[in-house]
Amino acid sequence: MASKRVVIDYEKLPGDIINNIKIEYPEGFEDNLITFTNAKGAFVSALPFETEEVYYLIRMTENEAREIIEEDDDYGDDGKLRDDFEDDENEEGNKYLDDNFDEAENVKDEAYED
Repeated sequence: MASKRVVIDYEKLPGDIINNIKIEYPEGFEDNLITFTNAKGAFVSALPFETEEVYYLIRMTENEAREIIEEDDDYGDDGKLRDDFEDDENEEGNKYLDDNFDEAENVKDEAYED
């Protein structure tokens, strides 16, 4: 179980984490969103995703979740991840990793409490 918890926007995630999220949610994000109250008392919707080191809550609305999938070439017109995505990812390594992204450990974003 991850010991670190991070609330972050999808656009700020490292490319390798985004790719792992795609594999975890091959049919899109919209139906997997949860709602929680942030440190300021506001309701926030987010997509949960956990690695060994970090438990992410990725902020997005239902509309944003749909837009992300619609604009992503890795998803087809039916909103499902291409069947060959994972094969392409394994063959080409980190070709999708964008060096402009900060590592999650270095991102200072709002924290949340259990």
